Amino acid sequence: MTKKKKFNPYANAEKQRRFRDKQHNEGKKMVRGYVSPEAMQCYEELREKTGWNDNDMVSNAIRLMYASYKCGQVKLLNEWLKDHNR
Repeated sequence: MTKKKKFNPYANAEKQRRFRDKQHNEGKKMVRGYVSPEAMQCYEELREKTGWNDNDMVSNAIRLMYASYKCGQVKLLNEWLKDHNR
């Protein structure tokens, strides 16, 4: 006789909980994905200076990256971020 595997309906939820706990223990915060403390600092700075909420921040970040891509300036943007420790 063959043994049937027991189906655990909570396996995916347990895996997601372990992932969230691991990210939390590494000091990352959930903001549409797990963000490092350095990135969170940049996020807070932008939020204070612009007054944007989370949706505006994501929308404008996508617009900025798309504009840099279309103008061939992604490398320039990345260099600026590296030079300013962002």
